[in-house]
Amino acid sequence: MGTNTLTSLIPDLYEAMDTVARELTGMIPSVTLNASAERAAKDSKIRSFVAPAAASEDAAAAQLPPDTGAQTIGTNYLTIAKSKVVPFQWTGEEQLQVAPGHGHRAMQRDQIAQAIRTLVNEIEVDTWLAGVKGSSRAYGAAGTKAFTYAAGGGLTDAAGVRRILVDNGCPTTDTSLVIGTWEGMNLRSQATIQNAADAGAVALRQQGILLPLGGMAVRESAAVTTRTIGSVAATVDNAGYAVGSTTFTMTAAASAIVVGDVITFAGDANQYVVTAISGASQNAGTITIGKPGIKVAMSAATKAVTVVAIANRNLAFHRSGIQLALRAPAVPEEGDSADDRTVLTDPRTGISFEFAMYKQYRRVRYEVGAAWGAETMKQDFVAQLIGLTG
Repeated sequence: MGTNTLTSLIPDLYEAMDTVARELTGMIPSVTLNASAERAAKDSKIRSFVAPAAASEDAAAAQLPPDTGAQTIGTNYLTIAKSKVVPFQWTGEEQLQVAPGHGHRAMQRDQIAQAIRTLVNEIEVDTWLAGVKGSSRAYGAAGTKAFTYAAGGGLTDAAGVRRILVDNGCPTTDTSLVIGTWEGMNLRSQATIQNAADAGAVALRQQGILLPLGGMAVRESAAVTTRTIGSVAATVDNAGYAVGSTTFTMTAAASAIVVGDVITFAGDANQYVVTAISGASQNAGTITIGKPGIKVAMSAATKAVTVVAIANRNLAFHRSGIQLALRAPAVPEEGDSADDRTVLTDPRTGISFEFAMYKQYRRVRYEVGAAWGAETMKQDFVAQLIGLTG
């Protein structure tokens, strides 16, 4: 192992992180962040606990308290799904060629910033996708702009998606509404928001800070967009399903439906999110929707299923609803050929990046790396706000 030659680069590393951390990454600061400088292998799992729903009982006088209250604590596993690096390299010739100008150090700082930007953006997208695929229900209409000014001030969209969370029993504190830039434009154009007499409006107009709406912290994210949807030419079978049901048998294969699709059932105006599909043979397909399941009971008759059209997928959720785990990429116990490496945690996002240097023949290779995984931990604490295709 060589000397700690990366020490001189640390100020440039921090400067690069500060530059990139101000981009539109609304998901990362809104979710539960499980980050450390420890290493993790791709596809390894991190376990977290889930407390079960509790039942009440009558309080009755007796000599001894009843032998009740035992609970089975559930478990969720978060998988480190990706382990990636962003490399760049310099030869001795290249360093000398740029020495009369800005020098290779200044260029390295920008290369580091771009490497961090690449990783942060991918982490942001994966965290958003985890929320989209693990939502409980959706609010809004595909093809309709969210936060469009109307008689109600155009803010009913925030109230509508918040209602889903509240009805699901989600805590009303530490909730966020992460929206796309298209929705952010509509929100900023609201007359009630632009009025400086409104509380906090000056912060929005002068600093670009989105206001809390209905108790939710509104943040913008470049990751929020549309996603490919599936199609269905099937119905739910005639078994009948009670309120709270989450798994349904289809009368034809459910493989045309995509996880994350927003669907409706005939006779039920609620929009549900498909979180899992199984089966690919006739009359054997099943679909699973997000908890807490259907709000309207299905009678013992087949029900048509409709996939909601493509729309932007904004997300409202409690911090505990989505978890993001970040680690440094794995290396052998014996080490590898890196001459030096260091791990720095971005103070703004909490993301740990590993910086490694490999001395080669008349050339130096640098890597910026991270390993991560994102999962929805509480489906009933996540809801979608759909709108126009931006």
